[in-house]
Amino acid sequence: MSVRESLVDRWSEAVWWDYAIALLLVSGHVVAVRASGRGDWLSWIDSEQRVSLYGTAAGVVSAIGGLSSIAISIYLSSNGERIRAVRRHYQDELRRNWKALLVATALVCMGCLVAQGLDDKADSHSARFLFEASMSLAFIRFLRMLWLLDRMMAINDRDQSDPQPGGAAVRPRLAATAPQPDSIRTDRGDPGPIGRETIWPVLAATAFVGETAVERGWVG
Repeated sequence: MSVRESLVDRWSEAVWWDYAIALLLVSGHVVAVRASGRGDWLSWIDSEQRVSLYGTAAGVVSAIGGLSSIAISIYLSSNGERIRAVRRHYQDELRRNWKALLVATALVCMGCLVAQGLDDKADSHSARFLFEASMSLAFIRFLRMLWLLDRMMAINDRDQSDPQPGGAAVRPRLAATAPQPDSIRTDRGDPGPIGRETIWPVLAATAFVGETAVERGWVG
């Protein structure tokens, strides 16, 4: 297993990594802003624009967080062999990841609303950094959602593309026993040729008998 695969596995198993990474990102940005006095991009816009940004971000995050239901629906509707194996061996990890996605959506929206309420002209409560922390968590959880959705779709695609058991053997057998276009089976199972020499006399005799029956009044 490569280093990248090992890190992805550890990250997928421990959802608390998302909080740690988001906290490190925001802490690094705050330290850089305090040390250099640069990079505080949210202070470049006025309070009204920041408040509008906080509310819009909350709506966008809630809409994107609803996409996690796609992975859940794939997991619940699929019944392939690999999906069943995932349910047996990784049900706790999957349930923990999906719960983390829903919880993060609620936390991010709540953080945006709190920042919207605390922000003033001078931003004396540092609401912009709370918004940055919320957006960092939303970004990391969005990556987790994409990873989970990609893995579930890949497993489902492999299950759906597998050939059905016995399907390859049934088709040749049906093709071999199917009647050919130039033959037909009678009640006794004997094939008889179908051609103009046979079908046209039969049709002519049927028509003659029908006309005779009408003329003599046998049928109405």
